[in-house]
Amino acid sequence: MSGRVRVVVAKPGLDGHDRGAKVVARALRDAGMEVIYTGLHQTPEQIVETTIQEDADAVGLSILSGAASSPRTTSPRSRRRA
Repeated sequence: MSGRVRVVVAKPGLDGHDRGAKVVARALRDAGMEVIYTGLHQTPEQIVETTIQEDADAVGLSILSGAASSPRTTSPRSRRRA
């Protein structure tokens, strides 16, 4: 991996509380990573599309309600690196 690490931070589902995601995004930026914050109420499909479009190295999901997809879901890219 060359250059800065690119991380998508997303809020899937109906959860409207984003303070924690913003704090984590800020900490990642302070650590030198490039962060793409998707905003609230994203569908899993929107998050995947953003991750692909942004050529992200990692995805951080902030889920308070637990109403989104399974936390065991992985992307093809992460499986290639394993």
